[in-house]
Amino acid sequence: MQHLALGHDDALAVLYDRYHRLVFSVALKILRDRSEAQDACQEVFVKLYRTVAQFDAAKGMTKMWILRFAYQLSLNRRRYLKLRGYYAPERDSGETEPMLPIGAPGLSPAEAARLVRQLLAQLGEEQRRTLELAYFNGLNMEEIAAKTGASVGNVRHHYYRGIARLKALLADRRAVPAASTREVTDDSARQLA
Repeated sequence: MQHLALGHDDALAVLYDRYHRLVFSVALKILRDRSEAQDACQEVFVKLYRTVAQFDAAKGMTKMWILRFAYQLSLNRRRYLKLRGYYAPERDSGETEPMLPIGAPGLSPAEAARLVRQLLAQLGEEQRRTLELAYFNGLNMEEIAAKTGASVGNVRHHYYRGIARLKALLADRRAVPAASTREVTDDSARQLA
């Protein structure tokens, strides 16, 4: 990012080579259309180039900054397309496979996927469904409320309670000795319930 800010010509190409697959996968997961995801990917890097002066390494990593652009742009594009009838009702209502955590420290992708499934399984039905719709389907609170038939207030309640519960579950998982960190045990789940 420093090289890009200094005006080095090849810095954007290096960032693109390093992160374009990640940005594309996020956009594809949200937009569910390959050509729209490719357009969003290009727009993310153009926006990155235009706003490089705003980047502050003290506030976060380059990867997270780029991911934030990818999520924001993709969600805005999805709303735009949805308002214009691009998504047919049956196309938009399909369940999708959860997006796995990227680069979870100390975990392989398979372990991270297993951990996400275990933690989500320990949430209540409303909390789990709300978080899945928000993170894996890219829906906002109003869209989740419309899809589930719940009020926006209830959706917010389930969302924030679910996030708090996931944080508590992760904190308990970190407290478990290293020998048993491969799985979240049933005992810890019973203690939280």
